[in-house]
Amino acid sequence: MPFNSVFSWFIKKRIHQIDLFRKHPIEVQEEWFEHLIEMGQSTQFGEEHGFDKISDLEDFKKLIPVRNYEETKPYIDRCMAGEEGVLWPGKVKWFAKSSGTTSDRSKFIPVTKEALEECHYKGGKDLLAMYCDNHENAQIYKGKTLVMGGSSSLSGLDSSSITGDLSAIIINNLPIWVELRRTPGKDIALMDNWEEKIEKMAQAVKDEDVSTVAGVPSWTLVLFKRILEITGKSTIKEVWPNFELFMHGGVSFKPYRQQFDQIVGYSGLNYYETYNASEGFFGLQDRAGANDLLLMLDYGIFYEFLPMEHLGEQHPPTLQLDEVEEGVVYALIITTNAGLWRYMLGDTIVFTSTDPYRIQVVGRTRLFINAFGEELIIDNAEEAIRRAAIATGAVINDFTAGPIYMENKQSGGHEWIIEFDAKPQKMSTFAKLLDDSLKELNTDYEAKRSSDLSLGFPSIKGVPSGTFYAWLKSKGKLGGQHKVPRLSNDRKILEEVNAFLQNENVMIEQ
Repeated sequence: MPFNSVFSWFIKKRIHQIDLFRKHPIEVQEEWFEHLIEMGQSTQFGEEHGFDKISDLEDFKKLIPVRNYEETKPYIDRCMAGEEGVLWPGKVKWFAKSSGTTSDRSKFIPVTKEALEECHYKGGKDLLAMYCDNHENAQIYKGKTLVMGGSSSLSGLDSSSITGDLSAIIINNLPIWVELRRTPGKDIALMDNWEEKIEKMAQAVKDEDVSTVAGVPSWTLVLFKRILEITGKSTIKEVWPNFELFMHGGVSFKPYRQQFDQIVGYSGLNYYETYNASEGFFGLQDRAGANDLLLMLDYGIFYEFLPMEHLGEQHPPTLQLDEVEEGVVYALIITTNAGLWRYMLGDTIVFTSTDPYRIQVVGRTRLFINAFGEELIIDNAEEAIRRAAIATGAVINDFTAGPIYMENKQSGGHEWIIEFDAKPQKMSTFAKLLDDSLKELNTDYEAKRSSDLSLGFPSIKGVPSGTFYAWLKSKGKLGGQHKVPRLSNDRKILEEVNAFLQNENVMIEQ
């Protein structure tokens, strides 16, 4: 097949280029820094911030403050209104919609042509290149690639600006050679009704020769289970005998690995992780079986790393690659070819290696739950709790929440342990109001709650006043700096509190 020859040529070329930035990481980052500044000089942002006066990195840091989304939003709003050359030369057509802001239900990230081609698409191709380089007998190019995207509705802002999930933007702009190998068709892949989408996707792909699957683990499991129900097969390997690669990202894979092994029914399936977001594609697993990711340095992104002890400062010091240390937690700051300048992504990472630079994503700069791709942040949770309390007359002292992982045919969910000073008349009413408020506040939570396929109704445990005080006291953690962790992306805190409740015979109302 001609495709095989082209793909083999691309693999060899990219592995050589990747080896270059592995060997010369600082030089590659310096080149991209200079290019980004040059491109930014002609923008309105560049004129306002004196890009023509930037001669080195220190000038860059002095003239441009670190910004989060809320602080960048006024510039993005102007781009969305159709203004040209605000953050990046020319007009930005695409804006990736994502949840997780403190002030809005959704945030919109500019996606330029350069970001699509030099970052997002490059990341997908590079993962395949690394995989084939690591596995000499790889046959992925002989089968189809199933892309398990997110909610993918698109809507126009004006005659030339379009918003939608990043997956929708990517699928709508795929090169023809990729589109020929992808399944299912766009009419299904871009559906935003998840219950209908899962059904149609299962019917469409069950008879395809799928060798590669890419997607968020929780929704991929939902699809796999439906395919087995339709086909009557016991394992996915029986459905797709040539299935050899699952590319995953978005949430931690640890809670899902055992379920995947069971449902796939094949110990030889290869799992490869990616670290990508609406803001960019940052890391790829470059070694079979590894639990860390190679930081990709030639994707049009310049990186800075903020030590966590300086988080929240007005002018926080940041480090470059040659200054970071292994095992230290940093907040990730990015400058990108999508026009994001010294943008605080919200993720925290640690370096597992500095030769080459490999990382692990360890959390967020804010408390969150993202076990199923719901991206529930503390601001969403606190506002939803407040609304439910007002509506039911309840008074809440504190709470903690975390994930309930998928098990067998059961969907996942969130477990909430809430300390009431005044309880609601009906806990079920409180739980429904909490759930409805979270749907209103967070589009990703709403999508994952669709028909209980991935994320089920929240489980609420009401505990009496003073419970969390007693728990903290039992841990020797009374005092101003010790607080109840309100959201956790794993079950460690929940299990500690549940064990305390059981040992102390605390009365629980559900």
